[in-house]
Amino acid sequence: MLKILFIIAVFVVIYFLFFKKPKPKVKNKELEDMVECESCGVFISVEEAIEKNGKYYCSKECLN
Repeated sequence: MLKILFIIAVFVVIYFLFFKKPKPKVKNKELEDMVECESCGVFISVEEAIEKNGKYYCSKECLN
């Protein structure tokens, strides 16, 4: 009986080590679209950028 439990435990360990693939850990920030500032050329995420007339800027200073 002990041998059977040991064999089952070995198969479970082998399964988890070699066959079960872990889910990739992807953060939402890695998937953000990046745009280039029209004034200085710095890349910034679309959510943080300032848009004016279809162009993106990284700050109010670059906007002016």
